[in-house]
Amino acid sequence: MNEARTMKTDFATSAPFTRQFARQRPALLRLSFSLVTAFLLAASPVWAAATPKLKTDNSPLPADARPALTFKPIVKKVTPSVVNIYSAKTVRQKPAFAPFFDDPFFRQFFGVPFENIPRERREQSLGSGVIVTEDGYILTNNHVVDGADEIKVALDDDKNVYDAKVIGTDPQTDIAVLKIEGQNLPAITITDSDQLEVGDIVLAIGNPFGVGQTVTMGIVSAKGRSGMGIVDYEDFIQTDASINPGNSGGALVDAAGRLVGINQSIISRSGGNQGIGFSVPINLARYVMERLIADGKVTRGYLGVMIQPVTPDLAKEFKLPDNTGALIGEVTKDSPAEDAGLKEGDVIIEFNGKKVTDSRHLRLMVSQTAPGTKADVKLLRDGQQKTLTVKLGELPEGGLARSDGRPGGLRRSQQADALDGVTVDDLDARTRRQFNIPGHVQGALVVNVEPDSPAAAAGLQPGDVILEINRQRVENADEAVRLSEQVKGSRVLLRVYSRGGSRFVVVEVKPTRP
Repeated sequence: MNEARTMKTDFATSAPFTRQFARQRPALLRLSFSLVTAFLLAASPVWAAATPKLKTDNSPLPADARPALTFKPIVKKVTPSVVNIYSAKTVRQKPAFAPFFDDPFFRQFFGVPFENIPRERREQSLGSGVIVTEDGYILTNNHVVDGADEIKVALDDDKNVYDAKVIGTDPQTDIAVLKIEGQNLPAITITDSDQLEVGDIVLAIGNPFGVGQTVTMGIVSAKGRSGMGIVDYEDFIQTDASINPGNSGGALVDAAGRLVGINQSIISRSGGNQGIGFSVPINLARYVMERLIADGKVTRGYLGVMIQPVTPDLAKEFKLPDNTGALIGEVTKDSPAEDAGLKEGDVIIEFNGKKVTDSRHLRLMVSQTAPGTKADVKLLRDGQQKTLTVKLGELPEGGLARSDGRPGGLRRSQQADALDGVTVDDLDARTRRQFNIPGHVQGALVVNVEPDSPAAAAGLQPGDVILEINRQRVENADEAVRLSEQVKGSRVLLRVYSRGGSRFVVVEVKPTRP
């Protein structure tokens, strides 16, 4: 180990069907009603076909539309398109016996342990689905048909029952496509879910708790809900229309009876409806369906950047007008983004002609764009707008588009500073192995961050690598020391490598109360 160095700065500073995901928080519940247990595993794609013929109507609702005194005409129009889905699976499990069967005394009488003899049982599950083509394509949730070896679809009158094939499933959005053999089936009309607005009236249709087809009414409570941890790609429509276990895969329709979403989950403490339900927007479900039918799998666009939200602190550092857009923390080598000229520190504000509200929004838009598409990307670089054209690649299967030596350090002085409490070191073979840092990453390794320091509050931690200080490259610990000595003020902008990618971090000393 070489001698220590100091980075000196001059700046001032229903209950049986409930699935709980958090002990003290409302439970996130999938809506499939299980007759024995909960949910089954996804069946693999069976076969592919041509693009389905959908009924679409993207005209906006009348601006002066008033709530109807009755929704009877809409219900009569829509309910024939919503079906009940019955799935079954054979499960093999080891039987449970009393502990005394493990006792050697009893084994001399009973011989081979009984736990080696498996038993079979039949699991059944009930959910909902929506007919989207006259020749029998049906949209539902992946978790409704997970692992099923037998699936039957019953029309709303329960008199016509069909055997169903699984065309394909996409666990990352919880969408599945089924096919039944039929003609002139009551296909629902699909609309553009992007036109949906908070406050619009919606109807939820499905088979809650197995009681039979049920219609409930509410409004759109919110759009673009994400971060729920339910699936990988989340862009949920939130509604207070009453939906319950068994509504999974059912229809969410607007006041004109057009399909806007596929009901997916609820937040509940009891297992029943508490006014917070989520639906997959039909635009997202439709993209997944068309890919599954055409290709047998879902292909997603690949840009090749690691992005992060634009916080108010980052907006100030990058001189942005507001904290919208997606900040590029890293550009992957030999990626479509690198080929197009995108750089770390660029803020993407438009993608393919649509405004980018945040990093999650960009991730969704790229994932719903076909590989090979040439898309215009409008960005802000050093306060100036630029437009670049990128040809998207294909996201690797199973991958996700990415949204998130010598001890040295900063000695404490009488003035508190933003990098106070941070200890850095040079990268070498040992530390690269220890923290799993690739050979192409160059910078100053963070080996210690004092818990009460401004850097710790900003999220810096041991194992991070400081790549830039105030947009200037850092090659090693000495360079970090030199650049830190040039910093003025109570805040510093770092670009750091951590956990497989890079991101920007603003470290700021918060003023203390006198």
